[in-house]
Parts: sequence; C-alpha cells; structure tokens
Amino acid sequence: MNAEQVVEKILAEANAEAEKIRSEAHGKADEEASRLQAELEAFEKETQRLAQAAAEDKKARLLAAARMDNRKQYLSAQVELLDEVFEKAIDRIQSLPEEDYQALMAALMANAVETGDEKILVGKKETRINDRVIKTVNRQLGPGFKGNLELASDRADIRGGFILQRGNIRINASTEVLVGQIRQELETELAQLLFGDERGQE
Repeated sequence: MNAEQVVEKILAEANAEAEKIRSEAHGKADEEASRLQAELEAFEKETQRLAQAAAEDKKARLLAAARMDNRKQYLSAQVELLDEVFEKAIDRIQSLPEEDYQALMAALMANAVETGDEKILVGKKETRINDRVIKTVNRQLGPGFKGNLELASDRADIRGGFILQRGNIRINASTEVLVGQIRQELETELAQLLFGDERGQE
C-alpha cells in the first residue's frame, strides 16, 4: 500500500468516525429536544393547573366576601327594621289618648316607687303627667309607703314617661327605656317572626 492509499484510508476512516459522531450528536440532540419538549409540556400543564387553582381560590374568596357583605347588609336591614318597629312602639305610647296615657303612667309609677317620697321628673314637653296624676298615685300607695311623691320643677331630656329621683338615685321609667327593656326581651322572638329562618341568607 503506497503513501497515497494510506492517506485515503485514514481520511475515509476519519470521515466515517466523523459521520458516526455527527449521527450520535443528532440522536442526542433529538433526544434532548424530546426531553425538553416533554418538560415544557409538563411545565405548561402545571402552570395551567396552578392558574386554575389560583382562579378557583380567588373565586372562592370573592364569593365568601360577597356572602359576608350580603350577610352584613341583611343584618343591617334587620336592625333598621327592628329599630323602626320599636320606634313606632314609642310613638304609639306617646300618641295614646290622654286618659289612657295617664292611667298607664300612674300604674308604672306606683309599681316603680320604692319609698313614696321621690321626685318625679318628666320630659321637657310633657304636659299629661301633672299634679293630678301624682296625687292619684299617692292615694294608691298602700301601707309601707309615704305617699309624698312630688312633681319636680326640673325637666329631663326624655320623650315620654318619667324618672323617679330620690337623692342621687334615679329610676328611669321613660318610654325609651321601657321600650328598650321590652326590646331586649322580645327582639329574638320578633326577629324570628319577621324574618323567619335566616339560613337561606348565609
């Protein structure tokens, strides 16, 4: 084998090796591309899952916030309606005919008296609780009471009813306080009657 043949053989072997390396490189490149594509698809799938989960979570939080806001508005409307109901109760007492109003106040006064020598404070615009009503109550007080109730010259900042005062002790029997006490006792029952089962609002 002459020198030229030797060179040609070496070149042929080199070309074959180069082709082998090129082929292996292409194979590895294709394999790597496939692996990267699979990873990309998996990443996109996970991204979509996370985005959907985030969207569902945001939706759930928005719905929860909306339900809470709706609940607050519903409760606020309930309170307003109950306020209106009890406000009308005060107005109803205030608008009683004079005789009925005086009889009611006299009964409340006789029931609230502790000693019988208290001062009776009435509202600034009160005209129906007068000396005649006080005398009626004094006559009604039985044994154990002095029967010396007096209408005070001072006026109280109340809409109706009265305040019994003896020294520094006061018993507030104003229509606002009386209706407020009744409200505490009846509010739950009245809310159930007016609004029924609230579970549907939650």
